Amino acid sequence: MTAEDRPWTAFYGPSVRKEITTPHYRTIGDLVSAAAHLHGRKPAFTTCLPNGMNGTLTFEQVDEMSDALAVYLREIAGLAKGDRVALQVPNGLSFPVAAFAVLKAGCILVNVNPLYTAEEMEKQFADAEPNALIIVDMFADKLPGAIKGHPIPNIIVTQVAEFLPAMPRGIVRLVQKYWDKTLPPIDLPHIRLPDAIAAGRTKRTSQSIEVEEYSTEIDPSDIACLQYTGGTTGVSKGAMLSHENLIVNMEQTMELISGVEKGKEVALTALPMYHIFAFTVNLLGFYWLGARNILIPNPRPLSNLKRAFENYKITWLSGVNTLFNGLTNEIWFQDSPPKHLKFASAGGMALQSSVAERWEEVTGKPVLEGYGLTESSPVLTFNPLGKTRPNSIGIPVPSTVVRCVDENGNPVPLGEPGELAAMGPQIMKGYWKKPEETAKTLQDGWLLTGDIATMDKDGYFRIVDRKKDMILVSGFNVYPNEIEDCLAAHPGISEAAVIGVPDGASGEAIKAFIVPHDTALTQDDIRAYCKEHLTNYKVPKTVEFRDDLPKSNVGKILRKDLRAEETEIKGAA
Repeated sequence: MTAEDRPWTAFYGPSVRKEITTPHYRTIGDLVSAAAHLHGRKPAFTTCLPNGMNGTLTFEQVDEMSDALAVYLREIAGLAKGDRVALQVPNGLSFPVAAFAVLKAGCILVNVNPLYTAEEMEKQFADAEPNALIIVDMFADKLPGAIKGHPIPNIIVTQVAEFLPAMPRGIVRLVQKYWDKTLPPIDLPHIRLPDAIAAGRTKRTSQSIEVEEYSTEIDPSDIACLQYTGGTTGVSKGAMLSHENLIVNMEQTMELISGVEKGKEVALTALPMYHIFAFTVNLLGFYWLGARNILIPNPRPLSNLKRAFENYKITWLSGVNTLFNGLTNEIWFQDSPPKHLKFASAGGMALQSSVAERWEEVTGKPVLEGYGLTESSPVLTFNPLGKTRPNSIGIPVPSTVVRCVDENGNPVPLGEPGELAAMGPQIMKGYWKKPEETAKTLQDGWLLTGDIATMDKDGYFRIVDRKKDMILVSGFNVYPNEIEDCLAAHPGISEAAVIGVPDGASGEAIKAFIVPHDTALTQDDIRAYCKEHLTNYKVPKTVEFRDDLPKSNVGKILRKDLRAEETEIKGAA
């Protein structure tokens, strides 16, 4: 492919490789062991609780404990290469130990949202058919209902304060048990995570088991993770991500993130690590960099992050628009923004320009917006530091080709909106047990993202909106992102979401949902403001004020839930 086909490479730094097709490591287990050998007794992961209580594991400890747990899974639990292990744990010291152990054992990691209901767990377990489950004790009461359709023979239970020093761990347990009453009894046969690690350690020592031998069985193209996603069609599917997919994407992303220094960064991880961006960039990428990773078990309310910012010299954090918006509205954050921050990175949903401007005003540092999907491990594009462009998701990462196409898959003229399609070594192998869904999403080597985007002459991309979220008003295409971005700039508005609702006159009408700062705001005020900034057919026909908006666990506003509510209301009318 020529430079004319990839104009974005002109904006790579002088040290950025244009091609990263073969990663430095064969498997994620190899990466983990190599980083531990290099960074040794430096702190790797620190769990920071809202009151400042904390615990830390070094690179050596994470490597040794995950080795021991890998032995437990293979030699005692009896798992084989390719068996699935579900991990249902919030951010904490258990997560990296468990995740790395599963991958070292040659098993397939199935990340599960800890907040799932028993019904949601049952559906994912039925599809993935895990042979083992590592779950936090707070939610273990859901297990009888969750595994009734698919019994799981090996259950390992951990706790939020696992591996913290004895005193803070004991305090947390007492609060959970007697004050919060969040520790239900566990009636199913299980083993505690520390006991499983101890058993694996004994087995490894007594029989001289070399964990590296498991790695020799693994091919880089083998599945490392089943990462579940609504994808481009809304049906929950397991994206099959290989060791190579994930390692290459980690390297592709780190290649474009200039200014980070090996062994010197302190990353704040508020996004849950079961989310693909935090998994690839925060968990794998910053471990590889030798960074200290500050883990936040629960970022809600945002005051839960206060002690982490106070106690650690945070140099980098990732988040979504709602996190950055929320932090800049917190008085404690405004009064004492992080002094050592180099930059922040945003993904998961559109970064509104007013939020980006406010963040830079408060912190003095930019938010670098990127773009990706679970199906692409996930990063496809990123804004290079010092070469960012407003309202842009940046340029493709190395070894990645991105283009905008029409309904027939043909490239659209430069600057015209089309569906964003991507090709690169980070693209998934397909959807687990869903060949028809795979065929819809992967066509001739291209991943069809379902997002509408434009590309400028330099190769910078801008997301217009989700293809399925587009609103058709009297024959005009209206993209909710544009209207939401306009609404977010209103000083009296905290959050906004826009959807299309059926309308007899225009086919669809625009409805805005507003969380106000100013309770005196009226529908007429909102419409009048929009008329100043938008053409008439883009002005919301109706406005509904709310105390909050439905969000995913990473803070992404869920338009689909708002549409479902409207459909239910119309059906009941």
